[in-house]
Amino acid sequence: MQKFDILIVGGGMVGLTLALSIRKQTTLTVAIVDTNPIAELSNEPEVRVSAINSASKQIFDNLDVWSLISEQRLQPYQHMHIWDKAGYGKIDFDLAQVQQSIATEQLGFIIENNVIRNALWQQAQNDQGIRFFTQELLTNIAVGDSEVFASFTQQAPIMAKLLVGADGANSWVRKQLDMPMTFRDYDHHALVATVKCPQGHQNTAWQVFLPTGPLALLPLFEDDLCSIVWSTSPQEAERLSALPAEQFAKELTAASDGKLGNVELVSERFTFPLTMRFAQDFVKERVALVGDAAHTIHPLAGQGVNLGLLDAAALAQVIADKVSEQSLSQDGNLAWASSKNLNHYNRWRKSEASEMIAAMESIKQLFTPQSAAPKILRGIGMSVLNKLTPAKNILIKQALGYKGQLPELAKQPLD
Repeated sequence: MQKFDILIVGGGMVGLTLALSIRKQTTLTVAIVDTNPIAELSNEPEVRVSAINSASKQIFDNLDVWSLISEQRLQPYQHMHIWDKAGYGKIDFDLAQVQQSIATEQLGFIIENNVIRNALWQQAQNDQGIRFFTQELLTNIAVGDSEVFASFTQQAPIMAKLLVGADGANSWVRKQLDMPMTFRDYDHHALVATVKCPQGHQNTAWQVFLPTGPLALLPLFEDDLCSIVWSTSPQEAERLSALPAEQFAKELTAASDGKLGNVELVSERFTFPLTMRFAQDFVKERVALVGDAAHTIHPLAGQGVNLGLLDAAALAQVIADKVSEQSLSQDGNLAWASSKNLNHYNRWRKSEASEMIAAMESIKQLFTPQSAAPKILRGIGMSVLNKLTPAKNILIKQALGYKGQLPELAKQPLD
């Protein structure tokens, strides 16, 4: 039997951030089970990217990971341009305006997922309190009164005081432990790819709301490269994926009003369905869920990964607080892993996730096909909002992650 304080199933961005956050604040030992190998970066950009906001950057800073990320490659952006294809409304966010009320050097960063994961993995491997299990998947979980027992087919089982499911939207941990999930199909598929833009991305995150769904063009580490996330109906996503590259590029150029020039497809196209998921509880006795295992949202605001990273920092903080209290159960074991002691995490992060899910649903519904009158009103509303600096600053603070109750690892001084 191999004994650890915490067993994390899933070594993606959120699971690794959780492990490092726990080790940053406690002496607890951590086991991570994940059979997906680290991928070496090629010269070509990875298709899957994340928009990392200031709160998430602060977490990486505090975990001594940001320098490892920046040594590889990333793209900051100082501007955001959002417009309505079906109307005439637009909103522009500019760093210079934001800096009048918020101490930040960027509006955000577009970073390839593998860049982030590789940096986190490297940092975790250097921590003697973290051990990786990469040869086999777990086959069974049994939760006892004071321990969790996790079994492999061949390796010796793992015993831990707390099990964390950080294993994604189709979480095996969540299913094994029958943790109920509310879900709704967004009736959208996301098409992702890398494109070349002759006019350059101009350090700007671009997003247009089309009648079929939002299209984002996100700046990459080379001036003329963008990552696209095109959310549309499953049928339209299938049609777009099947188009010859040149025809796809023409339709993408038209959809983006040619604002980045005549774009060129330079990667494969990948599609995946979009579903809202929300676990009814993020905590069960000696079990917790983080990231996509607990919730998934529409990618139109690029907040999914940031929400998960805040889960990780919040859970680590709650654990550290309970450990520092040295609360002992009747049998002499530390009770920090009990559902009662982790209930603050459950309430905290469920509230933040439900607010984000509601916000994404509201935005999605606002831009669904409508009659002419609502389109005109929507355009007027966007144009008015674009001139209201205080209102825009509230929105950008939320986009930067500075809203709600922040974990200590995510905080930085605000003006």
